[in-house]
Amino acid sequence: MRAGRRRRMNGYVAPAIHYAETGFIVAENQYQYRADLLQQLEGKTNFAQYFGAMKAGENFKQPELADTLKRIAAQGPNDFYQGKTAQLLVAEMQRGKGLITMEDLAAYRAGWREALVTPWQDKQLISAPPPSSGGIALAQLLGLKQRRSSDFHGVTHNSSQYVHLIAELEKRVYADRAEYLGDPGFVKVPQQQLLDSNYLDQRAKEINPLNISATKAIKPGLEGYHTTHFSILDKHGNAVSNTYTLNLDFGSGVVVQGAGFLLNNEMDDFSAKPGVPNVFGVVGNDANAIAPGKRMLSSMTPSLLVKDNQVELVVGTPGGSTIITSIFQVITNLFDFDMPLQQAVAAARFHHQLLPKDQITMEPYSPLSAEVQQQLKKKGYKLHTQGWNLGDVQAIQVTATTVKAAADPRSRGVAKVIQY
Repeated sequence: MRAGRRRRMNGYVAPAIHYAETGFIVAENQYQYRADLLQQLEGKTNFAQYFGAMKAGENFKQPELADTLKRIAAQGPNDFYQGKTAQLLVAEMQRGKGLITMEDLAAYRAGWREALVTPWQDKQLISAPPPSSGGIALAQLLGLKQRRSSDFHGVTHNSSQYVHLIAELEKRVYADRAEYLGDPGFVKVPQQQLLDSNYLDQRAKEINPLNISATKAIKPGLEGYHTTHFSILDKHGNAVSNTYTLNLDFGSGVVVQGAGFLLNNEMDDFSAKPGVPNVFGVVGNDANAIAPGKRMLSSMTPSLLVKDNQVELVVGTPGGSTIITSIFQVITNLFDFDMPLQQAVAAARFHHQLLPKDQITMEPYSPLSAEVQQQLKKKGYKLHTQGWNLGDVQAIQVTATTVKAAADPRSRGVAKVIQY
């Protein structure tokens, strides 16, 4: 690696090396989803050996991870894919009877994709393309809501009628997601057809504004846990919306011995069997079936809203299959209900994804009001409050005169606007 590139790499990785080597103070909700994670992984992985002593409010060091990061800083990506770190990863695979080999790592290449760009109102939505389902699903939700705008006239935010109408939109979007979306390197993803104006017109006509559409009648319409997100905007208007993940809060719970980093459990994002739900309750079909070298379908939806080539919104969140609906609701809160950014992010959220049948998922942070819940039950919905909150949105909004940033109060993110 050339000297200039090595210096840049050292600069990029130095902060991570510092925290791995000297430690960081563990946050109160470090185990975001599962308080009993250590018990669940006991005897199954080496997780406790590395994270069993981690306690809220205390300093936590990761010396093996620090050594790994130092190697990557010195040698660049070659260390991870062909060097000592690769050897340690493959040794861990062999201990756990995994499948990844040195040849697999050496042959791996990151896939660069063209961002999904679609018009919405007087703006452009820029979001994640396949193999994420997020961009297509978000564009469909926004497009369907726009087509059914008359149904929303006079409807109060998060009222039972509002929740019902949004659920009707979400039913159809998640039916399409299950049937058509996967890795475009392996299946033909009908992106243009799914976002075609005539198709969205057709899907919008199917929505029942009064009653729950029968789940069995919701078909694909064409013929034929813990993720991290950050949003950044610089003084020149350059924006980054970045979502990355191990899938669940600590991935598979397996730590690469000697290297100190966790392995993900992203295999859960494939359709192991058509029609069988994954850990988030999402079903899929053959388009997202497991195949060698194939990338799994995700729900990541890092997004920008742009008007006249100027960024107006940078937004994203973790949350598995609830990512798409969380981002959709924040955008709707901002532009349809004119909420201030922090209020739009903090407002109560809910989720529906076709299956489980007629289920509206709520969150501990801010459940729907008792009156709304009662009305939804009368309409025929089943209400479920899950053990973790719906997302952790990080957003930046730009107006003609101000830049505002909001971190979701559901978690421990921080939003800062720095003048320089």
